[in-house]
Amino acid sequence: MTALNRSTRRRLQQLRQIPSVWEGDRRSLLPEFGVTSLDNPGRKANHCILWVDGTEGMVRAMDMVSGEVGHEAIVRTLLQAMEYPQGSALPARPQKIVVRDREIQFFLRGVLQELDITIEYAPELPIIDEIFEGLQSAVKPQPPQLPPEHEATILEATADIWQDAPWEVLDEEKIISVEITGADVGTLYVSILGMLGMEYGLLMYRSIDSLKQFRQRVLAAGDSPEGLEEAFLEQDCLFVTFEQDGNLRPDEESPAAAEFYAQAGVTPTFGNLHPLEGMRPILHEEEAITVLVALKALHRFFQKSLSRLEQEDFPSVSGNYRIPNPTHPDQKISVKVATLPNLADELSEMTIAAGFPDEDFPFGAPPLLNNHLVPSESFYSLGAMSWDVLELLRSSVKFYQEAGAEFPTDADGFPVILIQTSRPKAAELIEAIKTAGGLKAICFNPGEDPFSEERYDLGVLQTQDDELHLFGEFHENDSVHIQARKKWDQRCKKTKGYCGLIIARGLKGASSGNPQFNDMMALFETRCIAAQDLGLGELQLIPYLE
Repeated sequence: MTALNRSTRRRLQQLRQIPSVWEGDRRSLLPEFGVTSLDNPGRKANHCILWVDGTEGMVRAMDMVSGEVGHEAIVRTLLQAMEYPQGSALPARPQKIVVRDREIQFFLRGVLQELDITIEYAPELPIIDEIFEGLQSAVKPQPPQLPPEHEATILEATADIWQDAPWEVLDEEKIISVEITGADVGTLYVSILGMLGMEYGLLMYRSIDSLKQFRQRVLAAGDSPEGLEEAFLEQDCLFVTFEQDGNLRPDEESPAAAEFYAQAGVTPTFGNLHPLEGMRPILHEEEAITVLVALKALHRFFQKSLSRLEQEDFPSVSGNYRIPNPTHPDQKISVKVATLPNLADELSEMTIAAGFPDEDFPFGAPPLLNNHLVPSESFYSLGAMSWDVLELLRSSVKFYQEAGAEFPTDADGFPVILIQTSRPKAAELIEAIKTAGGLKAICFNPGEDPFSEERYDLGVLQTQDDELHLFGEFHENDSVHIQARKKWDQRCKKTKGYCGLIIARGLKGASSGNPQFNDMMALFETRCIAAQDLGLGELQLIPYLE
């Protein structure tokens, strides 16, 4: 058993001893109270240690620790209660300590020898019991995003929409109505997010007025984050969005959501927005059924008609569908899905009337960064290739774009961006770059989410037709990326700005994340340019559902 050292004992013996009884205990709390453990950032601290003065009825010290930490943590918190108590309490040593765990009692008896403190056992600790009951009742377990009985079916319908990828064809102004016969909601007005390549999803407005009002407030807010946030919270809609951040994994308690992430590489989120409710990241049963029916009808509409919507003028297209009733499978729900060209024109005119011509305002305008060149599920990384391997790759790869000039080889390797995807998609990517005239440059440009204030380092490919393509988003404060970016810059400096892009196959195979030499299908040698050369400035995420 670890004992207090002599100097600590002498220091504690000098504290004034007061005629009071302290209660001490350690208890596991609900997961909602868990915080990141300071002694181990990868571990949750959801055990609470509490020391209270039972005579005065006040908390003297409290600490949160991981469940794997030993009894020493109880002693540390007790010493804090003695020497550095919370609130207005003065440093002191109690006359008696009461605990409800025999093991803790014996441990404290051994550690606190020579301090003249009586340590007793009691099966109940009234004051601490009351405190913990208050803490546990203050927070109830977070209900699931979706009703459990409908979760699997909704996720299946959501996966179909993800595969349809309507944002590759439709922008936010191209509204589609979904009229559900017999439902309280009546008609939903669906706006597609994702053409800007930043966030994918569907906003299902309950009325045209809500949609127009949001549009007007966004236009009036301009670049004001406060105005945009206010407009965001005033929406009246149901939503489905797809989070692409690798840190946002689904809860382990939902196997269906975990399976969705494993297959699609994105996490679906669901919720409700209403001016009087704000944002609620939960769908109750009636809302979930409405969303499910709408998703199924939209999928059938996209399967048949999405290719017809690619033309520049938004055409008038509709379809009628019979969707199985989620609560009564033997019954059918009639749903009509239709495009709304007149509303799309009205929204476009609203944008122009607000003083935002197409080239200045992102709604409906071509995105600054295209997000369709590099497959969304690709693996990408910054690194270097040895000069010997580079020479071999130049002669063996299926497609090779030469740098067009000699450059120094003094760096410890040739700086390269690696993009790994499936063989068919790698071939399509290579062909798309060749069709654009080849690769002109690689760049990293700053980006920001104005709501969360998170900053990003955006990886950009510039093709010879001067189109800009996003290949990756890196958190600016990610220590791994910071080091990789630092080495990248150092190597590019030594090569006079020359670098390379490697496209590899094998994303689903044994070499996933670590392609072998034979997996590499193309090498594009090009230049790395500064963000200032692109002239984009800091890009901001359009904050609809952040």
